[in-house]
Amino acid sequence: MVIQKSGYHGLFFPELGIALDGYHPEADYVFVSHAHADHMTRNRNAVAVASEPTLALMERRGFRGTEHPLSFGEWLEGDNYRARLYPAGHILGSAMIYVESDMGSLLYTGDYRTPPSPATEGFDAPESADLLITEATFGLPIYKWKSYDELYDDIRSFADQTLSDGETPVFLAYNLGKAQEIMHILSPLGHPAMIHGAGYKLCDVYEQFGVSLGKYSAYNRETCKGKILIAPSSALGTGFASNVKKKRIAYCSGWAANESRRTQLTVDKLIPISDHLDFFELIRFCEELDPGKIMITHTPNPDVVKHYLDERGLESSFLEMEIEPAD
Repeated sequence: MVIQKSGYHGLFFPELGIALDGYHPEADYVFVSHAHADHMTRNRNAVAVASEPTLALMERRGFRGTEHPLSFGEWLEGDNYRARLYPAGHILGSAMIYVESDMGSLLYTGDYRTPPSPATEGFDAPESADLLITEATFGLPIYKWKSYDELYDDIRSFADQTLSDGETPVFLAYNLGKAQEIMHILSPLGHPAMIHGAGYKLCDVYEQFGVSLGKYSAYNRETCKGKILIAPSSALGTGFASNVKKKRIAYCSGWAANESRRTQLTVDKLIPISDHLDFFELIRFCEELDPGKIMITHTPNPDVVKHYLDERGLESSFLEMEIEPAD
């Protein structure tokens, strides 16, 4: 099967006439795994195939092309292939893309997480595939996450204790996915939250598809004191909550596993909660799927992942694509 790169993060399969996470002028359909900017297509000539939540989030982020919604488990029949989506557990609407043709079957993960985020549709996968194309963003053994129950307790305790001490808790989290997961985790506490404007415009899509985010509003500099605040780390450089003198800041990301982030960002707490699966879940998933071939993308050191897969008798190679540092 011929695989061509399409843009920074996309793939094109000329024999099937489809693209994955990247526009190609010869593609009949572009399958979009999720609505993060580095994966969604922006070309108006593309027929974007994705889950309904992904398409709704893409629209909020500026997509104005032709849409073809595809429910999880529903087949789309092409001339010489058929494809379906599996929930990826990464953000709301995120999907792994499974394709069957006379040339065999392939599973493209996009970004995925297992155990899944509770602010998603969960996680599911086919029983087998001939080819697995998998991201390995945290593809080093140093990335082993704590249990999510423990991480969620850390988030709730940080918010509760900070508010009890008369200070304002600030969670640094990406505007789409991580921010809403944190809001969902904190919602049972009943504290009012304010989220950065770019994240706020996405929140009602989560509510529309059944994910409760609690009591929240858009960030207002004049009234934010004493509320739970959520913003991307980049917002600190633009004066986010700079008028609030008594605040504590928690950085929420898989990259928080690196202690150096504490001084780089000048934060009070590191909470290593990621939208991606950790190294050991990645290896386990590859073992369970047991494909004939694995292609590894988006990883700091493909040789490490390949070494662990080789030890388990799994054939793999590196498919070079651009890496985004965001989580």
